[in-house]
Amino acid sequence: MALTVLFAAAGLEAGGDALLRGGLFEANPLRRLVLLIAGALVLFLYGCVVNLPRWDFGRLLGVYVAAFFFMAQAINWIGFGQRPTLPICVGGSLIILGGLIISLWSPGI
Repeated sequence: MALTVLFAAAGLEAGGDALLRGGLFEANPLRRLVLLIAGALVLFLYGCVVNLPRWDFGRLLGVYVAAFFFMAQAINWIGFGQRPTLPICVGGSLIILGGLIISLWSPGI
């Protein structure tokens, strides 16, 4: 259940950021306003989703960072047509490895 919430939160955060980015660079004033308001609402929803459960967020932070990286790259590719470059893939692998270490390493070892 925690993983589902973390991936949903990561999708909301990356999606809200993408909406705001789209709004900031939109030429049409009405569309700009709609995108900015939608981005703000999605980011507010992200804040609610990520903070409502009572969990050790510090322990789950590694999984969240990895999930956010994955979701941000997917949105960047699908929404903005920018495929991840080799440096992004290599660096992302380190992010995912770090997330696994933070999440799976038992305290006290």
